[in-house]
Amino acid sequence: MLPLEGVRVLAVEQYGAGPFGTMFLADQGAEVVKIENPNDGGDMARAVGPHFFPSGDSQFFHSFNRNKKSLTLDLSRPEARPVLHDLVRSADALASNMRGDVPEKLGLTYAHLKEHNPRIVCAHLSAYGRDGPRAAWPGFDYVMQAEAGYFALTGEPEGAPSRFGLSIVDMMTGLAMAYALLAALTGARATEQGRDIDVSLFDVALHNTGYLAAWYLNAGFNQPRLPRSAHPSLTPCQLYRTADGWIFLMCNKEKFWPALCGAIGRPEWAEDKRFRRFPDRLERRDLLTGMLDEALQARTTADWLERFAGVVPAAPVNDVAAALDNPYVVETGRLQTVEHAADGPYRLVAPPVRTAEPAPARPAPDLGADTQSVLQGLGYDAARIAALRAAGAI
Repeated sequence: MLPLEGVRVLAVEQYGAGPFGTMFLADQGAEVVKIENPNDGGDMARAVGPHFFPSGDSQFFHSFNRNKKSLTLDLSRPEARPVLHDLVRSADALASNMRGDVPEKLGLTYAHLKEHNPRIVCAHLSAYGRDGPRAAWPGFDYVMQAEAGYFALTGEPEGAPSRFGLSIVDMMTGLAMAYALLAALTGARATEQGRDIDVSLFDVALHNTGYLAAWYLNAGFNQPRLPRSAHPSLTPCQLYRTADGWIFLMCNKEKFWPALCGAIGRPEWAEDKRFRRFPDRLERRDLLTGMLDEALQARTTADWLERFAGVVPAAPVNDVAAALDNPYVVETGRLQTVEHAADGPYRLVAPPVRTAEPAPARPAPDLGADTQSVLQGLGYDAARIAALRAAGAI
């Protein structure tokens, strides 16, 4: 069995952050039931392009929703409320991913649901939290990166501030929600009592500033952007030039400096008192950058990577295509093939959490694909399901 088999999670979610988090749960065997509005097209990610399968399915949507079920239910309609409560009785947790003031309006909080299931865990992901002056504000990843300092830390010093190339705040907040949900579920199983538990894009973005925040709050140091993606305090740890491009070296333990010196044919540098320890090298970072550039330009990036393998932490600077075509990725099972009912096989990056049993590989569900079966599992007969359809509730 996968670790979360037997756990049912209701997911009132859309777009990226929430679905990314619940996909981690689904990949480990949880039954994740997406609750989607049948009257507005469901999860907005279903329409996100620019790349679609021949059937019209969004590849963006499929990248966030494998191994889930879809149940259509318009939570704004009174006919939907008893259905939600029946679903809650059958579930272990409810994950919501929406503006901070919406869970209360839709009755998705523990206060609303505990009478139907006192053990239910309600995990909420929002932009700025469910209380405070920004509770009703919309918010998205790049907005958080800008306000939390990421833009000011990313890119070359002389260039414009830049965002991360990925929606890193969405993904980390989704993962934080999954962690929070499981933490609360552990507590609920021990105490028979559920709870609300919250994460927000803004809080996770701010929390990720970590040691840089500590430096500013306690030493008054405001970290600037550094050339070549350099580490703020450890060196060599940045991009260096090779004969045909770039290589990233990350000698973040003292033992890697002499290993690097030996690998590039400059063993005497390891004994040079100017570069003996991290503070010495940091003080002379510019000098050392020039020396390493000169030495590394004697060979190609591929040559150096072969020489450094397993000895000096190093990597090529790949684009997305090169990263995914990397033989290490392909040959070690880090890509997953999923079978789409209409479009045949397609590929995704495999789940990063590995167990002895392979992760499931079911495609993202069609809108409402599981409405009938889930409601029948609650004991609804054909007449009741038909009445809900006629009312526009499902």
